[in-house]
Amino acid sequence: MTPFTTKTLEEALTAKLMLNFGKTPEEATDQEMMKASALVLRDVMAIRGVETNKQTRREQKKQVHYLSLEFLMGRSLMKNAYNLNVLPQLREALENLGFKAADIFELEPDAGLGNGGLGRLAACYLDSMTTLEIPATGYSICYELGIFKQKIVEGQQVELPDNWKDLGAAWLLPKPEEAQTVHFGGTLREFWADGHLHTVNENATAVLAVPCDMVVAGYDTNHVNTLRLWDARATKPVDMSLFSRGEYLKAAEEEAMAETIAKVLYPEDNHYEGKSLRLKQQYFFVSATVQSIATKHLDTYGTLKNFHEKNVIQINDTHPALVVPELMRIFIDEAGMNWDEAWEITTKSVAYTNHTVLAEALERWPQSLMETLLPRIWQIIQEISARWQRKVENFYHDPAKTQNMAIIWGGEVRMANLCIAGGMAVNGVSGLHSEILKKDVFKDACGMEPWKFQNVTNGIDHRRWLSEINPGLDGLIRDLTGGDDYLMHPLTLRKLDDYADDKAVLERLAEIKHQNKVAFANHAKRSRGVILNPDAIFDVQVKRLHEYKRQLLNVLHIIALYQQLQDDPNAITQPHTFLFGAKAAPGYAVAKRIIQLINSLADQIAHDPICKDKLQVVFLENYRVSLAEHLMPASEVSQQISTAGKEASGTGNMKFMMNGALTIGTLDGANVEMHDVLGDENMFLFGLHADEVERLKREGYVPQRLYNRDEKLRRCLDALRAGFRDGVRYEDLYQRLLFGSGGSPADEYLLLADFQAYCQAEKRMVETYADREKWNRMSLHNIARSGIFAADRAVAEYADNIWHVSHK
Repeated sequence: MTPFTTKTLEEALTAKLMLNFGKTPEEATDQEMMKASALVLRDVMAIRGVETNKQTRREQKKQVHYLSLEFLMGRSLMKNAYNLNVLPQLREALENLGFKAADIFELEPDAGLGNGGLGRLAACYLDSMTTLEIPATGYSICYELGIFKQKIVEGQQVELPDNWKDLGAAWLLPKPEEAQTVHFGGTLREFWADGHLHTVNENATAVLAVPCDMVVAGYDTNHVNTLRLWDARATKPVDMSLFSRGEYLKAAEEEAMAETIAKVLYPEDNHYEGKSLRLKQQYFFVSATVQSIATKHLDTYGTLKNFHEKNVIQINDTHPALVVPELMRIFIDEAGMNWDEAWEITTKSVAYTNHTVLAEALERWPQSLMETLLPRIWQIIQEISARWQRKVENFYHDPAKTQNMAIIWGGEVRMANLCIAGGMAVNGVSGLHSEILKKDVFKDACGMEPWKFQNVTNGIDHRRWLSEINPGLDGLIRDLTGGDDYLMHPLTLRKLDDYADDKAVLERLAEIKHQNKVAFANHAKRSRGVILNPDAIFDVQVKRLHEYKRQLLNVLHIIALYQQLQDDPNAITQPHTFLFGAKAAPGYAVAKRIIQLINSLADQIAHDPICKDKLQVVFLENYRVSLAEHLMPASEVSQQISTAGKEASGTGNMKFMMNGALTIGTLDGANVEMHDVLGDENMFLFGLHADEVERLKREGYVPQRLYNRDEKLRRCLDALRAGFRDGVRYEDLYQRLLFGSGGSPADEYLLLADFQAYCQAEKRMVETYADREKWNRMSLHNIARSGIFAADRAVAEYADNIWHVSHK
């Protein structure tokens, strides 16, 4: 039911401006109107949230608790208005009150509470859980600065603080009365009483976790869920005795130490202080969350013995792994259970999603840090580890397997193994990824407990990533499928296949794409002064900058094209624009050099008259959700070129596909499942397969041989050494590819092995692009078959197979 008409919305906005800012619409700034709009919608959702919670308690429904250190929510104003079915009314009301609706929406900062796909997936799932009316809460940290704001200065990434809460806090509902206390450090005292061994942590540092709730509206439902973000506060903000003596800094020291926990997403952990802070963040949000869940459960049921029947905790990657020992701590220390009873309830309550096969991303913590920072948790992990190790030894009788599956080994705590031991389910996020987990990464664990291992291929919120951001395409789909049924039943998109030979439909699809390209070109010019040619191929690679994602392979191909133009100025007849967007982790030096290289190449091409209207490279600064929303509808080519076997799933590939872009990709991650529904004929596949990658590495890969026998490749690599017009040479990247560096083997991610195949795939793409009817037909097939990648499907699979909760 629509909560507002345009008129009632105007009245609500006017009243909110007067009550909260003491202003009329004529006096209010755009920022105040943005906040007022958020507050009006928040009020509606908060009321619905109260009703949702009452119903959940009344019907004693099982609840899902989704724990993720990242929730990349992006902007909420347009999304919530869309889900509440008041977006047209809000636009009209803002215009009637003298504001430009587009400016108000654009003004909202992204809630930068994540780094990439992991956090965006969590946000999409929260939307789907709400739409499917699953009682669910997301949990994370209320990062003050979130992911950094990226600035490109002289071609290089510079990280600036991103204070999103100035305007973004309008969505937050602080709940200080539900604060939890989290303890760090201290010493343990043990004593026997009532026939039980009791453990008390004394002299610990206490930090207050204060919840700031962000309400989330579902689509076409009154059901509302919550994202609970924990803010860190000192238990006593200022030591007044020190303050009175004039020791002002020392007086506020405890406050500053506590608030550091929620200051920034993922502090650098290449030094002790960084490791300590990151572990503090993980335990802080886990402990506060588990205490909060347990408290509410006790209020409803009066016992924790049925905890697993009414709660399921989904761990999104290993960051929340301390849920396992924290649940044990609460069940044993606070509820007085014995070990076996506590362990049974814990292992029936927790499920783990793995998002990576990269060894460095499977978290390991120094034992010494765990001992000093979390002494009681360390004690419990030791016991879990010892019991798990005995289980493994009794099953395998193989010291190598015992070492591989150990939770504590070599002075480290292995968080993935802790999740496997303490959970009821382990899932990968694409078919290929889940098979790699079962047959390689967690092979021994799967051999012992095969029933735990499942697959749930990732999905995206198709209402946001198609209908909301691409109204032209949304209109075409509604016309061809007979309405908006696809919004709740995304497989309805398959009806589009019936129009593959309808020239009028294909021409309309092409016109929608062209208008989206014009709109993005206007946005790029307005927001960053970049001039784009809407008649060029928009060839896009946007994602986190990591060597395995192979942005550098894309760059090598562009260098080859540039050199081809130098040899023959008529070599390119179809204008080709390569768009990159990526942030590199602040401590990842190689990734930052690749960003600099992209900008050096972009500068070289921009200043060469031969390239005019033929070749262009643009690095889109500060890539984020809101920028992706402008870019996805305009994209024509989707670069998904990671080394086969390295990308768990990917979700950008799904967003591109859903908006009609064609994929150039390896058979990696969810590209495999895309290929299953599209076939060879509707995407541009290239490169080694995952098993071929492993075989090549096993047999001994020597990239210098490729350099010596392939003149085209040799010229590209030599260009890195020679440098560009900005005077920057990339000898370090040249050396890394051919000889290895910093402990990494030469060409670790096989860029050179796949180079020729990649160039051929790009060539096939350009040739196909020239046949406009064929291109548009392929684009239509991509859209038609993308419904399987909707988050609603993924969440329903979790609900049916792992969580065992009912859904709409």
